[in-house]
Amino acid sequence: MAASSSLSSLSTLHLQFSSQTSSTKLPASSKPFKGHSLAAHQRITATISEKPHISQPPPPSAAALTAAPSKASKLPIRKIPGDYGLPLIGPWKDRQDYFYNQGRDEFFKSRIQKYQSTVFRTNMPPGPFISFNPNVVVLLDGKSFPTLFDNDKVEKKDLFTGTYMPSVDLTGGYRTLSFLDPAEPSHAKLKKLMFFLLSYRRDHVMPEFHSCYAELFESLEKEIATKGKAGFGPANEQAAFNFLARSFYGADPNDTKLGSDGPKLVNKWVLFNLHPLLVLGLPRPIEDGILHTFPLPPFLIKKDYQRLYDFFYQNSTPVLDQAEKLGLSRDEACHNLLFTTCFNSFGGMKILFPNMLKWVGRAGAKLHSDLALEIRSAIKSNGGNVTMAAIEAMPLMKSVVYESLRIEPPVSSQYAKAKRDFVVESHDAAFQIKEGEMLYGFQPFATKDPKIFDRAEEFVPTRFIGEEGEKLLKHVVWSNGPENGAPTVNNKQCAGKDFVVLAARLLLVELFRRYDSFDIEVAASPLGASVTVTSLKRASF
Repeated sequence: MAASSSLSSLSTLHLQFSSQTSSTKLPASSKPFKGHSLAAHQRITATISEKPHISQPPPPSAAALTAAPSKASKLPIRKIPGDYGLPLIGPWKDRQDYFYNQGRDEFFKSRIQKYQSTVFRTNMPPGPFISFNPNVVVLLDGKSFPTLFDNDKVEKKDLFTGTYMPSVDLTGGYRTLSFLDPAEPSHAKLKKLMFFLLSYRRDHVMPEFHSCYAELFESLEKEIATKGKAGFGPANEQAAFNFLARSFYGADPNDTKLGSDGPKLVNKWVLFNLHPLLVLGLPRPIEDGILHTFPLPPFLIKKDYQRLYDFFYQNSTPVLDQAEKLGLSRDEACHNLLFTTCFNSFGGMKILFPNMLKWVGRAGAKLHSDLALEIRSAIKSNGGNVTMAAIEAMPLMKSVVYESLRIEPPVSSQYAKAKRDFVVESHDAAFQIKEGEMLYGFQPFATKDPKIFDRAEEFVPTRFIGEEGEKLLKHVVWSNGPENGAPTVNNKQCAGKDFVVLAARLLLVELFRRYDSFDIEVAASPLGASVTVTSLKRASF
């Protein structure tokens, strides 16, 4: 749901909602894989350069996962390799490599090879003239990466989008929850509000998901029948927005002045927030010379944003009443509800769902058959209804969702700033971090760390089944914290972590209760995968 980790591209979109200033209004060793056998499933490989409430076990703290080296540590202290280059020139050169000359994955991979280290110094986009301090220490392995979650060592103030912060004019003059550090007074109030949002209409989540995504699959079937194929992206965006509006706010956008314009307005507004980090395929002098160099003026999107704001304000009275009880103004609360719902939740479903469909589609008919059998059997055993009990009886389906979040996390980037001096460890060395230094983690490298995950580059549907599989969940960190952890008002883990996982599970349930199998075509997109569905094979049993 809302996101509180950093976001360095919308394919890195975060699903959490989530300074000592308040948010008041501002002026303009490889481990043996012991999961179930995958011999019957096709293994899908991603090379590093290739382009309701769910109960959880007691969560380990992020600090416990990344404790500072003890005095008995045998790892050598190493100077952090890399440099930032000359002012202006160094950041510009690194930006060209990141976006164009090498591309994102190769940018990191080449520097790991150059420095023989998963911890090094570099500059992160966008750089001047949007960000004037792009210097970061990069953490690219599963051991050092969780340092970014340790509130004792790092702060998260204004770091949601990385080394720059979009204008608060894009959010009504407020710093929204995602940009607040837990130490700030408004953080706890706003996160409590998001917990309330998640809970007070929780009984509507599963029915509304079924309704909205039944409409989606019906529309895909009709389009395939007439055109031979159907784009999943636009249909998914409409279904996701309608689902969020109906389930959280009890309002169908189609019955309001907003109509079906929600996804279009959200996408345009998100572009104004994230254009410094996106490659849109425009001519390079325009894209890099303008969009990566200068912020777009917020007034250009003001009318569109106001339409979204009006929809949420008019349909969130119970939530806004709760906000006032928490000591928040209705205006600040509404801007946060909009951000949480549109940027975090809608954005996450926009990225995660096509990516998951891509991996499941590529895995082939055997996995599809196994999922269909498991899902339909569990539903039948629960009176023919999709219930939480039925979902909990689907271990393969749950593992597939976790594996999708691991291999291609919807949030690829996290940032944090060191509160004090400390030492961070990779698998091979220890490094001294100085107070005030910016830390950056590119999550897909950490969650495909071969010293943690066996066959780390492969999509292994059964990876998280069983006791050994469940132990690996602490290394699935898309939510700005371990998957077996829990969001609280005192941390930056995604308030809607369990909601996002549930929504992904419901997508697979709706898909495989209807269809035995499906075929897709996949293309690149600035925002995750672009998936086209070419066939849907109706359920035969």
